[in-house]
Amino acid sequence: MSNHPPVKILIVDDEPLARSRLRELLADIALQLASEVVGEAANGLQALEILQQQPVDLVLADIRMPGMDGIELASHLGRLPAPPAIIFTTAYDNYAVQAFDLNAVDYLLKPVRAQRLLAALQKLPITQPAPNLLANIGQEVRGAGRTHLSCHERGRLLLVPVSEVLYFKADLKYVTARTVEREYLLDEALTHLETEFAERFIRLHRAVLVAKLALAGDGPARAHGVGAADLGCCRLRLPAGAHAG
Repeated sequence: MSNHPPVKILIVDDEPLARSRLRELLADIALQLASEVVGEAANGLQALEILQQQPVDLVLADIRMPGMDGIELASHLGRLPAPPAIIFTTAYDNYAVQAFDLNAVDYLLKPVRAQRLLAALQKLPITQPAPNLLANIGQEVRGAGRTHLSCHERGRLLLVPVSEVLYFKADLKYVTARTVEREYLLDEALTHLETEFAERFIRLHRAVLVAKLALAGDGPARAHGVGAADLGCCRLRLPAGAHAG
């Protein structure tokens, strides 16, 4: 048995049987590599809540999950104070698997086998997938951009639902995301946001992307009485349709 401390692992999969299967496999290889499952989550959102309270060495994450998939989860892990490694588990997903193979990203095909799991764990620590690779794979797998953006505030990772953003405004090296409730400071590039969320946002100024629903006076903006006056902090004259009332 290894003298190294157990590898602390978080299992993330929306299927309870799949999570149980990984627990059993980790127990089967315990003599070759000690591990401790510190928690389970059914999607990326639950995983990030756990990770804020309980840092781990490794996340075993399914690719396709409701709420937040494994690819998007991986894109947020790098913003944690002590980012864990991640190994994806997946049924054969042609595009993702090809991309992983081309970029030497480790993954486990379901049904996961004990020796394959052991081989993957013995490679730790591993290099994390590049953000642009995750963005490309995620866009292809889910057919859309991320569901959430993330930022740091007072030592915590905050998630910002993209569906609640009224506009993005570039300011020097950061981007401000405005929701009905407040503003968030993001370490993102406006050009990347424009490409990723082209279906949701339109550029009205070189430094501003506005949600199409906000311009239409629909969605959160309309429900909370937010209209052109509120978006006016962008110093833009928005179309009349931006008025909520």
